[in-house]
Amino acid sequence: MQIAKPHRLLVGTFALAAAMVASPHVTVAFDGTPQSATAGDKIPLQIFKNPEAALRAGLEDFKTGDSRSGLKALKYAAAGGESLARWKLAKMYADGDGVPQDDEKAYNYFEQIVDDYDEDNSSPREQAVVSSAFVAVGAYSLNGIPNSRVSPDPMRALEMFQYAATNFGNPDAQYDLARMYLDGVGVTKDPTQAARWLHLAAEKNHAEAQALLGQLLFTGEGVARQRGLGLMWLTLAQQLAGQDKKDQWIIDLYQKANAAASDTDKQIAALYIADYKKRQRD
Repeated sequence: MQIAKPHRLLVGTFALAAAMVASPHVTVAFDGTPQSATAGDKIPLQIFKNPEAALRAGLEDFKTGDSRSGLKALKYAAAGGESLARWKLAKMYADGDGVPQDDEKAYNYFEQIVDDYDEDNSSPREQAVVSSAFVAVGAYSLNGIPNSRVSPDPMRALEMFQYAATNFGNPDAQYDLARMYLDGVGVTKDPTQAARWLHLAAEKNHAEAQALLGQLLFTGEGVARQRGLGLMWLTLAQQLAGQDKKDQWIIDLYQKANAAASDTDKQIAALYIADYKKRQRD
């Protein structure tokens, strides 16, 4: 049974794509009937046995540096219904990687993956692609895309995040869902529910979730205060945080909490960290 969708409705690298599909370039007649291409993208004139062959050829072209042929092959495969081709193209348009940056085109490709997903007839090899597409459609739906048909739709975002968080255990979706509960966007504000989703993502080493969960527990903002446990999550988060400016808020939260923590808080946090890392090893 396909997922019910009330109305029209970012993630991964080329390494994921290459790992999922790999075979020689095939150039014989395409005997299938492709689906409609994304608006603005014409179906390429290259000839392939089928959409899967076009996908393989496209990935091989990108691997060897022939991005022009690779792009055409991926569009052909995407028009024929290949989820991985749609995902790769969506990422390219979202990031402006080899093509002009275009969030609406990215959204269209992500949306096609979500619309065509059938949970009763799905391939395990495509779960990572499908899961990330749900998260991407949720993010675009939450914020909307300026000067496009995609308007802010918190309820649609909630639907996408809930599905990916529950059915795929996607930590990005769990984090995004928690943020909606924290901010009261599309749902009634509920710090306890937010903490639940943050904990699920934090256990998967999601740094942002660890930081927010740690902040909630350390300050007791809407949840029972547990300063030692909160400092533990903040410590783990800052250890995962990179040097990029986008992670500076994580380091700032940790430093603020660490400066305010008592010796007892720090001792308890150290015990929690040792236990957490042991569980991760086991």
